[in-house]
Amino acid sequence: MISIKQINEKDIDLCYELDSNTISLWSKKQWANEFKKEGTKIFGLLIKNLVIGICVFQVVLDEAQINYFVVNKKFREKGCGSYLMSFLIKKCEKLNLKKILLEVSHVNVTAERFYSRFDFSTVGIRKNYYKDGSHALLKEKKLTTK
Repeated sequence: MISIKQINEKDIDLCYELDSNTISLWSKKQWANEFKKEGTKIFGLLIKNLVIGICVFQVVLDEAQINYFVVNKKFREKGCGSYLMSFLIKKCEKLNLKKILLEVSHVNVTAERFYSRFDFSTVGIRKNYYKDGSHALLKEKKLTTK
């Protein structure tokens, strides 16, 4: 059974463990800081009680900035990431947000293809943004609010 729940600060170890086993983006201290940021929402994608994906986004005025989005490698290409992204988009529409923003490395072709399936378009580039020297593609999805 797949479900999505809001994650809170007591789940930092789960977040850090999944991150360490996937993209290794943040330290435990950085995870702790994410939970303290105003407007930040953290959702976990679960199968039974196992967290297999995490999405962190921050609401700023009428926009959502995705700061973190990952699915455990064992569960990729099975629709789990799409399930989580669809949830996020619906959540943002319910909040009457106008757009969703994110950044992704230009060498991460798989992620770029994934985001394009949800109508994210490239609106800018940050050259040499990542530690490995790769560029960050700034992506945006405009939302239809009711």
